[in-house]
Amino acid sequence: MAWVSLIVAGLFEVCGVLSINKLHKDKSLFSLILLLTCFGLSFFFLSIALEVLPMGTTYAVWTGIGASGGALLGMVFFGESKDWKRIFFIMLIIFAVVGLKLIS
Repeated sequence: MAWVSLIVAGLFEVCGVLSINKLHKDKSLFSLILLLTCFGLSFFFLSIALEVLPMGTTYAVWTGIGASGGALLGMVFFGESKDWKRIFFIMLIIFAVVGLKLIS
């Protein structure tokens, strides 16, 4: 269950990153509430995962999901570079996260 909480925390982290972009483009109360809600839920689920999983692994996986998810969604929705080198390094992050899960 802790790993599920950690993955959910990472997904809310990605939503929070997307909300930052939305707030930057549309400075509305809804955008601000969305941003605070996404990051708040991310920290909530992260705290649940931290009750069971080691802090170093948990933080690495959480930030890995957030960083790679934000970069991938930036390429898909915001026209960011899809250079093979960028994709390669995003895949390295994902493989590292999977590796941490396998050895934990």
